Amino acid sequence: MSESPPKPSRPRNAVLDSLGVSFPVFRDGLPLAIGIHKAIVARLPELDPQQLRAAMRIHTASTRYLKALSQASSRFDLDGKAAGEVTAEQRQQALTTLRERFKAQAERHRAAQQAQQQERLVQQQARQRQEKLLKLAEKFNTR
Repeated sequence: MSESPPKPSRPRNAVLDSLGVSFPVFRDGLPLAIGIHKAIVARLPELDPQQLRAAMRIHTASTRYLKALSQASSRFDLDGKAAGEVTAEQRQQALTTLRERFKAQAERHRAAQQAQQQERLVQQQARQRQEKLLKLAEKFNTR
């Protein structure tokens, strides 16, 4: 069985990278305090609000963050101090999202494997057809 090509990496988000450098809570993937974007804007007013929103969306939708959220009981502020709790409903939502994501990923993988298998079958049939044609040509070519 051949290996699938490496998955192309997503482009890095510069704002998210800078948040990871500035605040351990981002680097460590800890559950974020509700409304943490206001604290970020207060500390880093030069950040563009739209870029911050995009970075927050990427971070909070990441598998790493959802795994941490699904297992945590506390949320954390920019300094890494507990700042609220993760409710059972929020943990369950994170688990549900992860399950759906992994299920969809498994289905895509299965479909890709089936497509590869079908392609190999088509290639094998084409080779067999070509071999039969060559044998027929040899049989009837009496020159």
